[in-house]
This record gives sequence, structure tokens and C-alpha cells, in this order.
Amino acid sequence: MPPLEPFGARLRRAMDERGPLCVGIDPHAALLSAWGLGDDIAGLERFARTTVEALADRVAVLKPQSAFFERFGSRGVAVLERAVADARAAGALVLMDAKRGDIGSTMAAYAETYLDPAAPLFSDAVTVSPYLGYGALRPALDLARASGTGVFVLALTSNPEGAEVQHALRADGRSVAATMLDHLRAENADAAPMGSFGAVVGATLAGGLTAAGVDPAIGGPLLAPGIGAQGATAADLPKVFGAAVRDVVPNVSRGVLRHGPDVSALRESAARFADEVREAVGTG
Repeated sequence: MPPLEPFGARLRRAMDERGPLCVGIDPHAALLSAWGLGDDIAGLERFARTTVEALADRVAVLKPQSAFFERFGSRGVAVLERAVADARAAGALVLMDAKRGDIGSTMAAYAETYLDPAAPLFSDAVTVSPYLGYGALRPALDLARASGTGVFVLALTSNPEGAEVQHALRADGRSVAATMLDHLRAENADAAPMGSFGAVVGATLAGGLTAAGVDPAIGGPLLAPGIGAQGATAADLPKVFGAAVRDVVPNVSRGVLRHGPDVSALRESAARFADEVREAVGTG
């Protein structure tokens, strides 16, 4: 199987055509209950199938949270495999939210799990944690480059606890978060129209970027959780990301999923969020 077109190019096209929005697939117990589903394999499968049916042919990115499937064991992972395959077949890019991070052969195995085209869970991109050192991510970065897939590195996350690590200063005075973005900027050098190596930067961090000494322009995508239930709005994006706002992929999960299991309501909610983002970033 030949390598795919680089993820950054595919993502840029999907965002331009479908709107810059990533919708999570987060079947946690409370949401399954709100949909009238059991907290079991049947409920999980119904939830995943409905979300993919409603959104995979119209949103740019779907982001399954692996943990919510893994908690059901091998049968849950089988549901995840089917959801990933069906979403990609319908035209959505799939970002696996696994937040893996390790060293050596273990990191290579994680990379192969999600970024090897022959793997059952093959996705267009995966989230990773760099806090064993950015260099420990090299197996995933190299495989992504070879296979045309993408990697999103945690940099400045939307949870308040993240600041104790991400805002910490190195001996050279740079914050840990700024250092991660520097690495990604180098990975994306000379990529067009957009690099394949992204960062996770929370949309709720209006003052956090300045506090961490961060320039969010990395030449690649910026996954921005926090829109909707966490309190950020599309209108906040230009204030947080400045000139890099066109490369932002806002992530909405509960804000859309709470409208299920009605397929039309899920579609209407996603379309509304996408339109709000287009207007906010000036691409509407």
C-alpha cells in the first residue's frame, strides 16, 4: 500500500471543505445513560454507530477516545476498530485520542498500533504525550512521516493541573510547553500547505499562552479542546491563537453528543459549531 498524501495536506483540505471542526466520540457511562443506552457492549456499539452515521460524511475530523472503548475489553476494542474503519470510509479523518507516550520499542509498538496502515486500529493521526522527553516520540514521528499520517503532541492542555508541568521553566528560561512547540515547528519546516505534526493547545487558555511564553504558530494543526462544555466559545479562538487561528481544529465533544441519539440533532449541532468557527476565524 503506497503512503497516503501527508496528513497535513489532507487535513487542510478537509477543514476547507467541511469546516474546521473535530467532534469527539466519547461514550462515557453518563452519556450512554443520557442516550437511553446501557453501559455495556450493546450500548457502546449503538453509540459509536450512531455517531459515525450522523457525522462521518460531513465533519472534518472524528476523535474517538480510546479509553472509553478499552474499558469494555477486547469486545470494546472491536467496536472501536469498526468505528474507525467506518468513519474513514465515509470520508472523515480519524484522530485516535490515545495519549500514548513511552520509550524505545514500546513507543514503536504504540506507533504501529495506530499509524501502521496494516494495523486494525489504523487512524489518520494519534495524540501522544511528550513527558518522557520529546525525543522518545521519534518512532511515532518517523512512522507518521513515512505513512502519511499525523501526530498531535500535548503542549498546553485545557486542564488546570497541566500548568505545573507545562509552564515549568527550563534552565534556558523557556517553558516546557514552548519547547514542545519549538520541536513541532522544526518537524513542520517547509511543509505545505500545512505540516502533519500538531499540538494540543486548549481553547480555554486565553492568558495561558502569554504566561508560558508560547507562540502557537508551528506550521501545523492546533487541536483546541475546550469549546462547548468546558466554557470556551468559537469567538475565543482568535484571542487565544492570534495569527495561527486558521490552523486551529476546535474539538467539541459533549456540546454535540448531548443531542444524541437523534441523528438530525447531532448533525444540526455539529453544523452550527462549524459555522460559528468559520465566522470566528474568518473563513465563512
